[in-house]
Amino acid sequence: MMQMQAPTDVVMIRPHHFRSNPETQGDNAFQTTSAGNVSAAARAEFDRVVDQLRAHGISVHDFDDDSTHTPDSVFPNNWFSTHAGGHVAVYPMYAENRRRERRWDVIDLLKRDYRVQDVIDYSGLEQDGLALEGTGAMVLDHIGRLAFVARSHRADPVLLERFCTHFNFEPIAFDAVDGAGRPVYHTNVLMAVGTRFAMVGLEMITDPERRATVQQRLEETGRDVIALSAHQIAEFAGNAIELTGKDGAILALSARARAALSADQVARIETHARLLPLSIPTLETAGGSVRCMIAGLHLSRRPRKGI
Repeated sequence: MMQMQAPTDVVMIRPHHFRSNPETQGDNAFQTTSAGNVSAAARAEFDRVVDQLRAHGISVHDFDDDSTHTPDSVFPNNWFSTHAGGHVAVYPMYAENRRRERRWDVIDLLKRDYRVQDVIDYSGLEQDGLALEGTGAMVLDHIGRLAFVARSHRADPVLLERFCTHFNFEPIAFDAVDGAGRPVYHTNVLMAVGTRFAMVGLEMITDPERRATVQQRLEETGRDVIALSAHQIAEFAGNAIELTGKDGAILALSARARAALSADQVARIETHARLLPLSIPTLETAGGSVRCMIAGLHLSRRPRKGI
């Protein structure tokens, strides 16, 4: 069950021209303007993250992005997702320059190394002004088959219903805002769902009934629900991902996010997963953190030839 929610294999994209994206700054309150040329620092941070994940037994498929037109390509979880049974989804993106991040060599690798039954490509719906930015817009409970979604123009409700019908998830949508009253742009900065625990910025969900519903539905699956404050969310504490390493479950999150957690929260998490803090201060200026960098692979590997 652990690997159903917490994969052992991931895809990551190494940035060569990382910078703040002017097309996303309007609605991403987590984004700050990078000072000077930060691409080398971003690439060094990325490589250290890959090395640390591999040291913990995570299989990382890393791809290089040399394009000067894709400043956010280090966050691939927004344009594709994978699902048990061999299913892959490709998503429409809100910002025009983020649409260039989709790359079919990644999909080709999935088809070559994993059992892929079908690829459902929603990206053509960008022409109709629709966006559903993958596991940024949706936080998926693969065990309980729930799709948690903070409403925004990056998560079209019609497309959400279509995705949930195709992939057998129940949508749970809600409104969430930060301390300044701005809508949360991506659900995965607000919450992280692991196998036996979840971390959620409950106080940022505006409607008390929906807030209670989110907590209840997570607790129904036996999870320990850890409430995060708006301040902790602003420090990217919600932008974490549980993975299955060689010694069991790990929670990958940024060093900044780890520092924002209380001792009690850390103790509760550590009953379920070992924390793996990763230092990515440059990459976080783009408004995303560790979870955004990692596209988990919920697919079965093909047998290696000759075995």
